Amino acid sequence: MNKAFTKEAEPDDDELVPAALPAGGKNYITPHGYESLRGELLDLIDNERPKVVELVHWAASNGDRSENGDYIYGKKRLREIDRRIRFLTQRLKIAEISNPSLHHGSDQVFFGATVTYVDDGGMERTVTILGIDEANSALGQVSWISPVARALLKSRIGDEVSLVTPQGLQLLEVLRVEYPAP
Repeated sequence: MNKAFTKEAEPDDDELVPAALPAGGKNYITPHGYESLRGELLDLIDNERPKVVELVHWAASNGDRSENGDYIYGKKRLREIDRRIRFLTQRLKIAEISNPSLHHGSDQVFFGATVTYVDDGGMERTVTILGIDEANSALGQVSWISPVARALLKSRIGDEVSLVTPQGLQLLEVLRVEYPAP
């Protein structure tokens, strides 16, 4: 058979790989984070995907698909949307919703806490410990499986915890622990 008639597989290099969970770990997420991911999934299914399908259908009806940019890029966008839908569906299926407001008033660090700590160098930082799929480091949010969150979890105000960094062992002192109000 001539090679010209064989179908080449689409490369899956850009396939979304879910962030790894610790062995036996759960995919904790706050109620707000769950609703945010669920809203994105529903928007993709109800709004975004039908618009792209309509565009691809229109572009396909125009004839020659090999040089039809609307068709080619529409199909690519459709694959991206379908990939994101699969990813979100998978993550929401294994999500374990944990409401941090249940710990309101506590001085111990649990999932969902906003923790202010000071390091060896006297640098004060504030982080919020959230789920893997909702944490955004630009907003001072860290995943509960990150090294700093793992070091802080279960500590209390005034405790010193050890954090192993590439520069060596660092001591962090917990100054403040806050949770959202119920």
